[in-house]
Amino acid sequence: MRRIEIITRESTELVDITDKVKEIVKNEGVTSGICVVFTKHTTTGLIINENEAGLRSDIIALLNELIPKGRGYMHDRIDNNAHSHLRAMILGSSVCIPIDQANLMLGRWQSILFVECDGPRKREVYVKVIP
Repeated sequence: MRRIEIITRESTELVDITDKVKEIVKNEGVTSGICVVFTKHTTTGLIINENEAGLRSDIIALLNELIPKGRGYMHDRIDNNAHSHLRAMILGSSVCIPIDQANLMLGRWQSILFVECDGPRKREVYVKVIP
């Protein structure tokens, strides 16, 4: 299991971790298998999508619209971040990408994006390459 450290700077932010995951796959020397990327944080998510500035802004705007901050969520009585947990819940905490000929089988426009929902913070993502 390998670890990627991410430092976010915004309350909601998308960080492209594709190159770091590709480097891990290359160093593992696996030519055929699966790569699992996982976040242990309950206020972050992982998605596969295009890493284009406008789309990143659209994704953040959609999260803000679907699950706005400060709507009287019960968990806000404790940490005032219920919206972050709810956003992470709909995003998911892992992605699995097939490996073929030692390469991640991502489409031309696909990137692995870490989604911060409660930043800024220091975060960790874990990568497991399975032959």
